[in-house]
Parts: sequence; C-alpha cells; structure tokens
Amino acid sequence: MKIVDVSKEPIGENPHHVDARKVYDTEHATAVVITLAPGEALKKHITPVDVFFYVLEGTGIVEIGDERAEVGRDHLVDSPAKIPHRWTNESDQPFRVLVVKVPRPTTGTRLL
Repeated sequence: MKIVDVSKEPIGENPHHVDARKVYDTEHATAVVITLAPGEALKKHITPVDVFFYVLEGTGIVEIGDERAEVGRDHLVDSPAKIPHRWTNESDQPFRVLVVKVPRPTTGTRLL
C-alpha cells in the first residue's frame, strides 16, 4: 500500500507558477493537486489527453472551450483532450482541485 500525504509533497515547477503537487504517477495515469490562492489563475492551455477535475475545497471558475462555470467542493468536471481550458480563483478563500490525466500524457501541455 502506498499512502501520499499531499501536504508533504514538493510543489512542482509549472508554467502557471502555482502550487501544484504531483500525487500519483504511473504508466497509466497521473494526478496533481493544484491550490490556487485568491486571485490566482492558470494560463489557458491544452492537454494532449482527457482530464477530469475533482474540487476538493473552495469555489473556482472553470473555462473549457467556450463554456464557463463556477464550481465548488465535490463537483467533478470532465475536460476532453485538446480543448483549451483554465481555472481561476475569484473568491477570497483557497481553491483546491485534483487533476487526473488519463491516459498518462506522453507529450507536454501547450500554453495558449
């Protein structure tokens, strides 16, 4: 059994310059917990594989393609491969989301 304490995982380098901690990484899938402080946002980007997001804490704005929605704790959001997307925290509280990429990407994310 492997147990990961997310709070003890290192913050990984990323082009968004936000708190992103890889918590799962196998040949089949990868998962990262992203924390956005109030006012922080990810840059719009495209991933080469399908992604789903599970909101752990707070409320955030998700943009996928031409759609935009506010989501909160216990919401799951599906984001198809190769569709521009991003997250924004417009609240005054931290926003945490679990990002799962399936299958594990073999090429990088492309910023727009």
